[in-house]
Amino acid sequence: MPRSPPPISAPERGHMSAADPILKVSNIETYYGRIMAVRGVSLEVPRGEIVAVLGANGAGKTTILKTISGVLDPLKGSVEFDGLRIDRLDPDRIVRLGLGHVPEGREIFPFLTVEENLMMGAFARNDRDGVAADLERIHGFFPVLKARLHQRAGLLSGGEQQMLAISRAFMGRPKLLLLDEPSLGLSPLLVREIFSIIRRLNAEAGISMLLVEQNAKMALETAQHGYVLEVGRIVMADSCARLMQSQDIQEFYLGAKEAGARGERRWKKRKVWR
Repeated sequence: MPRSPPPISAPERGHMSAADPILKVSNIETYYGRIMAVRGVSLEVPRGEIVAVLGANGAGKTTILKTISGVLDPLKGSVEFDGLRIDRLDPDRIVRLGLGHVPEGREIFPFLTVEENLMMGAFARNDRDGVAADLERIHGFFPVLKARLHQRAGLLSGGEQQMLAISRAFMGRPKLLLLDEPSLGLSPLLVREIFSIIRRLNAEAGISMLLVEQNAKMALETAQHGYVLEVGRIVMADSCARLMQSQDIQEFYLGAKEAGARGERRWKKRKVWR
């Protein structure tokens, strides 16, 4: 049976080029002090689609999102959002342009109620009717939040807090949503529920998404395009369907084992994208 062609590595291909990218990151370098966390990263998010970034802890995934949303400034490179260069803008200005960020660890306001957290997401809006309509949509997406509307957010379960963090970002009416490890610390059942809602938000609300995730299987099943990040560099870029066929992705990210009685130990194996 003929093997499918391997995904094209980033050094060979550069990065995927979208016909209508809502986000275009070009050759960014971001530092923490003297330490380079992201080195020459380029990626694009096509309008209306979901793009996943895979990588281990410390690969630089969160740093990329913080650079895009203005929390960190890149030393080199550029970030363009919806045709406008944003890499030197303040985070609040970037939010007002239509870019939402759901951070790692959720970072809700624990002493505010669920409703107050949601309204904080709409702080830049002055269309009361639109805010009320979006609040109703949130109740449809996450009925549990409606039942907890007047409860302190810090008393919610981890899964409910993740739902609240996504909903708070949604209340800003984002064109693009940055999602940082939405499955972190959640049970498999809640992970499936969260990713189901992510797909609905993309399909029904038309929100483009850049998804950073360690759960490679869920990310590749949810997104249309994917990048693999290692030690601050993009090492592979392709459609998620083709990435799923890669032997390296299957072994190092999906937990598959090579057939045979005695395979090489994982830490001895060399990845082909290097």
